[in-house]
Amino acid sequence: MPPNASTSPHALPGAFVISLDFELHWGVRDHQAANGPYQAHLLGARMAVEHLLDLFTEYEVAASWATVGFLFASSKRALEAASPSVRPAYENARLDPYTEPVGESEAGDPLHFAPSLIERICRTPRQEIGTHTFSHYYCGEPGATPDSFEADLHAAQRIAQAEGLALRSIVFPRNQSGADYVRRLPAAGIDVYRGNPPGRLWQVEVGAEGRRLGRRVGRMLDTYLPVDGDDTVGWESVLESGGLANVKASRFLRPYDPRLAALEPLRLRRITRSLAHAARRGRIYHLWWHPHNFGVHLDENLAVLRQILAAFAEARDRYGMVSLSMEGVADRARAGVEEGSRASTRSGSEA
Repeated sequence: MPPNASTSPHALPGAFVISLDFELHWGVRDHQAANGPYQAHLLGARMAVEHLLDLFTEYEVAASWATVGFLFASSKRALEAASPSVRPAYENARLDPYTEPVGESEAGDPLHFAPSLIERICRTPRQEIGTHTFSHYYCGEPGATPDSFEADLHAAQRIAQAEGLALRSIVFPRNQSGADYVRRLPAAGIDVYRGNPPGRLWQVEVGAEGRRLGRRVGRMLDTYLPVDGDDTVGWESVLESGGLANVKASRFLRPYDPRLAALEPLRLRRITRSLAHAARRGRIYHLWWHPHNFGVHLDENLAVLRQILAAFAEARDRYGMVSLSMEGVADRARAGVEEGSRASTRSGSEA
């Protein structure tokens, strides 16, 4: 059976996947100062992590935490020691994270260090630690190269291995990737990645600014109405040639906005309907966001998430839907192919 083959669509159950881009200030440092107005979101993210883990435990839900490698460091000295010798030479100097002023440790700088939160995630059942690259690496920016990207991933693995972790999954920062970068993943021990959603609004953005603006508007509308069609993913699309698994995203869970409170029922319905569709059809529904998206309006955001998790629990009871991490999806898809191959062999021998 070819590497990208799959079992029949109904051979595997519907799966609910959650991935979180865990980055704190490293993800927004090029446009948000650490001591600026966005600081409340970043500090609130630390509290959000605790509440998210409590909810995931309550509903027995798995999640993949794509974590920036810098956050593993216990100190400024440890961060510097773990940094790779080959680094990106971005043409836009503002993107260089190695110039970012940082404190001496998590106690004094909770926006750039988070070993205590990572330890808390590891202690929570069914949670996977993946990578968001070591330095929040931008594959789509001028000055990025596959060689410096691979060096960055090896640094991410080293700092995680010091904590007894082996990283298998990756979320590309700002969803910037490309074939030359994806090909480097296996060499760094990564066998699962989160691809962009399947709809036309998430295709690579090229061309005039007006076209990019149109897609952003379209994505916002699609938050409330089915503008971009089916956002669930078939199991047959997971495995790719070369041994990689692409667990495509379905939807970004936009944070609560009091200015759009009247539209909240539409936002929730858009998500829960897709989730139920995936459960009924044996497809994958992959929701993602950043912890700092919950950093303000925490209670409102958690209330929405609770309703989503309750909808999943109903789908689990009614249709047998399962909650899987990204690596869990990859493992289940590979096991399905192996079982399908064995079944085909048995069928042939009995003919």
